[in-house]
Amino acid sequence: MKCTTMCDYAMVMGGAFIATLILRFAFVEGYKIPSESMIPTLLVGDNVLANKFVYGLNIPFFNRKILILSSPHKGDIIVFRSPEDPHKDLIKRVIAVEGDSIEERNKQIFVDGKPTDEPYVQHTDSFLEDPRDDFSPYVIPRGKLFTMGDNRDESNDSRFFGFVDVKDVEGKAFLLYWSWDSEKHLPRFGRIGHFLANK
Repeated sequence: MKCTTMCDYAMVMGGAFIATLILRFAFVEGYKIPSESMIPTLLVGDNVLANKFVYGLNIPFFNRKILILSSPHKGDIIVFRSPEDPHKDLIKRVIAVEGDSIEERNKQIFVDGKPTDEPYVQHTDSFLEDPRDDFSPYVIPRGKLFTMGDNRDESNDSRFFGFVDVKDVEGKAFLLYWSWDSEKHLPRFGRIGHFLANK
């Protein structure tokens, strides 16, 4: 029995749906920025695309990755599962990777004893608090990352919740594809299509 036009249409739509799911879960996914922790790089209402393939494909239910092309590097803007709530996604910048020694003195980050150059960082106050602005040096364990928000004084990050497991990294943010200013109720057209600086 030959398939009708309606059947053909359903098969095409089903195939497109499956292809979309594969693309979404394996290669690229969109994320909306809900907080101010990455200002000025990312604003509340920005929507970014993350490359999920570059750090390897997640195997559902096994907590493993395959086809790993690269590991997260210092400066990468990553999306990962929160160490405090695995059902919540966070977006931060990688500041140190396994084997690095990291410390902070008076809001200045030092990696392996050298001050870091972070032109993307914003500070909103001059107060000094521990561990937000000062912490003693320690070495990043194997398979872990130290992440921080660019809006240093307003970010909940590795200074508070600890290291991020590389296995919990979901992707590398690379493109700002939409931005909505909720105060003005207008799109931020000048931000759309902006590639993110991972350095």
